[in-house]
Amino acid sequence: MIRLIGYFFGIGTTLALLVAAGAAVYVGHLTKDLPDYEVLAKYEPPVTTRIHASDGSLMAEYARERRLYLPIQAIPDRVKAAFLSAEDKNFYNHPGVDITGLGRAIIVNLQNFGSGRRQVGASTITQQVAKNFLLTSDQTYERKIKEMILAFRIEQAATGQVVAEGRSVQVWLDAARTPAPIPPPARERLVASLVAPPS
Repeated sequence: MIRLIGYFFGIGTTLALLVAAGAAVYVGHLTKDLPDYEVLAKYEPPVTTRIHASDGSLMAEYARERRLYLPIQAIPDRVKAAFLSAEDKNFYNHPGVDITGLGRAIIVNLQNFGSGRRQVGASTITQQVAKNFLLTSDQTYERKIKEMILAFRIEQAATGQVVAEGRSVQVWLDAARTPAPIPPPARERLVASLVAPPS
C-alpha cells in the first residue's frame, strides 16, 4: 500500500514539474516580445488646444478627443477615492495583479458559465494602464498574461500615484467641466460614476 502511494506521489510530482516547466517556457516565450513599459514615463497625453483672445477669453478649442489633462494632485480626494473604489479597491495593496480579485472572478465566472451572464473582470488599474498604453484590446489569454507580466514590471518601476495618474488620463472626465450650478460634491460623484468597471 505504501509503495502504491509512493508511486502515485512520484507520478504526481513528475507531472507537476512538467506542467511548471511548460508554463515557464510559455511565459518566457511571451516575455520576449513585450513592449518597453518605460515609455510610460515619457507619455504625453493628447490634450485640447485652446485659443484665447487678447483679453484672456476662450475663443476656440481643437482636439480629436476632448480631454483636459489634470495631474493627480489636482483631482479632488473624493474623486480619487471614488475612482479607486470603482476601479481597484486594493490598488495600494497588490503588486500589479490582484490575486484575490482574480480568484474571485474565476469562481464567479465558473458559477455563471452557460447562464448567459456577462463575465466578471479582475483587471487592476495597473493592468488597464498596460493594456491601454502598451497592448491591444484583444480578448485572448495570451494578451491577459502579457498584461499581468507588464503590470508586475510597471508596479516595480513606478509609484502608485504615477500609475493612477496614467489611468485617469485615459478616462473621459468631461463631466468635470459641467456648468457651475452642480455643487462640487455632486460633480465629483458624477465624474467618478463615468469610470467604466474593470474588464
